Amino acid sequence: MPFRNEQVIERMLTANSQWAQDVHKAEPSFFEECAKGQSPHTLWIGCADSRVPDATITGSKPGEIFVHRNIANQLKLDDYNALAVLRYAVDYLGVEHVVIVGHTECGGAAACLGAAQRPNLDLEKPIATVPNLPADSSLNRWLEPLTRKTASLGLSSTPHAEALPVVVEENVKLQVEMLAKTVTISEAWAKGTPKGQDVWIHGWVYDISTGKIRDLNVTRGPPSKPADAEA
Repeated sequence: MPFRNEQVIERMLTANSQWAQDVHKAEPSFFEECAKGQSPHTLWIGCADSRVPDATITGSKPGEIFVHRNIANQLKLDDYNALAVLRYAVDYLGVEHVVIVGHTECGGAAACLGAAQRPNLDLEKPIATVPNLPADSSLNRWLEPLTRKTASLGLSSTPHAEALPVVVEENVKLQVEMLAKTVTISEAWAKGTPKGQDVWIHGWVYDISTGKIRDLNVTRGPPSKPADAEA
């Protein structure tokens, strides 16, 4: 049965076929080597935004970056999906770097900012960050912690264009702190990892308007080593 925008799907499949042919021509053993296993150096925890393709903007090949993405690049201590990804990446794949990556013009951060700037915001009740959805909807439950964090930043009268970059940056810093509190990272720093690698965590912001990544300089690693040792 034909469906809407069928051409989009066909274009994607055609482009994939061409890509596979091009890669095989340039590097005949590439896919054979990929099939043997993966050994990524980095776990990327980023936003699900379609404008932030991790491998593309870092010039990485398949197999170099292990990826977890969600709305507004959050790392929650009760999110078993993200925690499972982190555990697998550190203990079984041996990644050395875990990066939390936010980005400019983030829709999730913007929604939280809008909610935090509402005059009638009541922090004593569940928050409907997206007002046309119930407060207990999946999207609002996911965004509520970031809305509360945003409300604490003192941006109630700051123009949106000035406030949003602050929210994006503070969110990344918060998620780096949350990452440092996970059992996986705590164990890696205190006891070492099963594969013996040091693990470093970082906070970045990708600027959609320039295509460049900015390091927020909040890198953390094993307490016994200085932040610049990871270089």
